[in-house]
Amino acid sequence: MRSIWNGAISFGLVSIPIKVVNATESHAISFRQIHLDDGGRIRYRKVCELEDSEVSSAEIGKAYEDADGTLIPITDEDLASLPIPTARTIEIVAFVPADRIDPLQMDTAYYLAANGVPAAKPYVLLREALKRSQKVAVAKFALRGRERLGMLRVVDDVIAMHGLLWPDEIRATDEVAPDTAVTVRDKELDLADALMDTLGEVDLEDLHDDYREAVEELVTAKAEGHEAPEAPAGEKAGGKVLDLMAALEKSVRAAKESRGEDTGEDAEVTRLASGRSSARGPSRTEPKEVGGKKSTSAAKRTAARKSTARKSTAKSASSSSSSSSSSSSSSSGKPAAENRSTTKSASGTSTAAKRSGGTAAAGKKTATKKTAAKKTTPRKRASA
Repeated sequence: MRSIWNGAISFGLVSIPIKVVNATESHAISFRQIHLDDGGRIRYRKVCELEDSEVSSAEIGKAYEDADGTLIPITDEDLASLPIPTARTIEIVAFVPADRIDPLQMDTAYYLAANGVPAAKPYVLLREALKRSQKVAVAKFALRGRERLGMLRVVDDVIAMHGLLWPDEIRATDEVAPDTAVTVRDKELDLADALMDTLGEVDLEDLHDDYREAVEELVTAKAEGHEAPEAPAGEKAGGKVLDLMAALEKSVRAAKESRGEDTGEDAEVTRLASGRSSARGPSRTEPKEVGGKKSTSAAKRTAARKSTARKSTAKSASSSSSSSSSSSSSSSGKPAAENRSTTKSASGTSTAAKRSGGTAAAGKKTATKKTAAKKTTPRKRASA
């Protein structure tokens, strides 16, 4: 690689002869201006406005234009006589952590190569010191007629130097930030984080200048007499963001689809309208219908029990009346009330007999029914 500057690195009392070469190169495609009528090339000529004639490069010098338009000539001898210690020296002034350098300050990058065999030992010494300290060197140097600020760091096995802008050359951000109050919700931040995680990392070696490649294809096609290739249709970028949440969700889905990942979308479920279920009639599990069925069956069972109790009561009442008549004939003319009390204490069924005979009152009949039903049930179980 061709060097653009020769000098030395000043590292304390150590001087390291170096050559400066460009670390980057431009692959941009440049165009020439032509005359549309005949295709002739348009050229610029350097013309003196006082003589109205073209001048050569050897006749051109430098001058500083004052505020009132006055031109002050400055010669190369004037610039060479300036007391600048960094005219041919990269003077290291400090060593700082790399994060102390604002990326906004970084400018053109250069490689520093050891100039000659004697420069190899101090060059490697500085390189290894930068590696072990994990710091970068801040330096000052003069290049192309001005003093500059630089940062030295290690790239592979080479010391690289980045030109840095002076701090007063960085503009403030006061007039750039949004001047309206904006509130960002946590859900929006979560979606933004999900999009960042989905996009993930990328190897910079895999990134290409698609526009330059398209221009090269266009130039090649026209040079061979072919038609220009059609540009692929794509979505229009930019525009007004109407729904930030929808845009973020769509971006996350698109990023996952481009990587072949599952988007996690569930199948759509169509809910039936409420009118359909009402047209089919009430549900079988509704509380009212279940209660009606249960109460109907319970009523049937209660009626069956009552009829059974009445039949058994009638049988016991007939047998009790026969036994009561025999006992009353054997007794010596006791009143009817005494016979009833005697029969009640003995068998407990004379009240049912009286009720079947029609001599008891209506209230006593009800009590007799309940008593007979209760006493008949154990008898029925015993007979079973």
